[in-house]
Amino acid sequence: MLQAQGFLWAYILLFFPTSIVAQGLGVNWGVIASHPLDPKIVVNILKDNGIKKVKLFHAEHDILTALSGTDIEVMVGIPNHSLESLSEKYSVAQAWVKANITAYQLQVSFCCRYVAVGNEPFLAAYNGTYNNITLPATKNILKALNEACVGKDIKVSTPLNGDVYITPTYKPSDGIFRHDLADIMNGICEFLHKNNAAFIVNIYPFLNLYQNPGFPETYAFFDNDDSNSMDDHGVKYRSVLDANIDTLVAALKVSNFSDIPIIVGEVGWPTDGNIYATTKNAKKIYNGLLKRIVKNEGTPLRAKQYPDVYMFSLLDEDLKSIDPGMFERHWGIFSFDGQPKFPMDLSGKGQNKPLVGGKNVTYMEKKWCVYNKDASNQKDLPVKVAWACNNIDCTTLVPGASCSGMGIDMNASVAFNMYYQMANQTKGACDFEGLAKIVKRDPSNGTCRLPIMIKTIQTTSNSSASAPKSSRSSTFSSSTSHSPFETHSPSPSSSPFHSPLLIFQIFVGIFTIWFV
Repeated sequence: MLQAQGFLWAYILLFFPTSIVAQGLGVNWGVIASHPLDPKIVVNILKDNGIKKVKLFHAEHDILTALSGTDIEVMVGIPNHSLESLSEKYSVAQAWVKANITAYQLQVSFCCRYVAVGNEPFLAAYNGTYNNITLPATKNILKALNEACVGKDIKVSTPLNGDVYITPTYKPSDGIFRHDLADIMNGICEFLHKNNAAFIVNIYPFLNLYQNPGFPETYAFFDNDDSNSMDDHGVKYRSVLDANIDTLVAALKVSNFSDIPIIVGEVGWPTDGNIYATTKNAKKIYNGLLKRIVKNEGTPLRAKQYPDVYMFSLLDEDLKSIDPGMFERHWGIFSFDGQPKFPMDLSGKGQNKPLVGGKNVTYMEKKWCVYNKDASNQKDLPVKVAWACNNIDCTTLVPGASCSGMGIDMNASVAFNMYYQMANQTKGACDFEGLAKIVKRDPSNGTCRLPIMIKTIQTTSNSSASAPKSSRSSTFSSSTSHSPFETHSPSPSSSPFHSPLLIFQIFVGIFTIWFV
């Protein structure tokens, strides 16, 4: 009998995920990386951690194939650059549905639950570029899904940024949609209501703290007390996320669409590139968020049911634009190689549990490129480091980041090693006219990690799956609320490029100070 029980528990541990995830919790999976993980490894990360919902920013063949045959619910995104063609030609929508939805359902079970048409297309920073084409594109996608006999199972919506609504009094209960978007939002809401689809909104408490000097730090999290809470006619809001959600609830009520469900399409916290972007803070907000989800008490204006939430994001992405800030490449709860950054109890029970990292990840050789302090041309070091940083990711070097303030040896090594690793450890990539050398002993120090890059596989993508290299917005939109308790989080517009001259100046400045 004891042997039978032991076998039963072994079976459970072997075949069931190690983590029971809070109901309604999902994660965003972006792929703006120089060395993306094999999609099969990523899908196993999702399965091993019990994550049942994933949101994609565009349709990519290898990813959709890896997700097919699993019970993971998928929200497939369509990038903004496709909106015009989708709105003008129904045949384009038909082709997209055939290539990215029905093709996978015919081959093997594919659990697609939503198609997300566009990504924050109404940002003020876009100057109305997508205002008149988003809804027609959305309607064409739904029509094509219905024609393919999958429209009843797959909902269609558009992820929107929190800047589509405002509160003139700073109180959530006075929320309304932006005046310049009133007609457009009415059309969007009518479409969602008619088709029983959710309003998807992206909210970033981190950006409230980052963008607004004087913003109460505790209000960005969930353990705030009354001293920094928002009083809305006697109702206390102790987190900007809940206040933001209720501002949307109020705006929907004013527009006579009170019953539209809400999904928080993106919410998270970066772990590097800024003084506030730390693993400690990321762990803090996720722990608070997960407890809120599990309690399912809702928000003051929509009680008894907390929205489904998609964490942003699954993995770090080292090719994302840094226009929003140096933190932009560090939103992952896992590092670029699929290894967890901090303990995180996805069940929401507050336990200090480790996440399950990626398995069978293949790394390059254990070799690093570091600063050679014996080189004769030391005066060239600032320029060489700045040049390297203009071509790779040096966001860990900025003030407040994980490698900042560690001295010239370490900081130069960070820049040179990242360049060497991103060049797949090509010998010539570790030279810099003698200022760099290859070593076989890990030079990482404390919080500053000098990574070894992973090996990647060749992926295949169909033409309809192409997308700009940005999975989240990257040019700040203007804010219409001026209170430190503002209840919307402006988020940046799509742009795959950073500003080389600015980065060059930053690092020349840093190294010039060291050499004075």
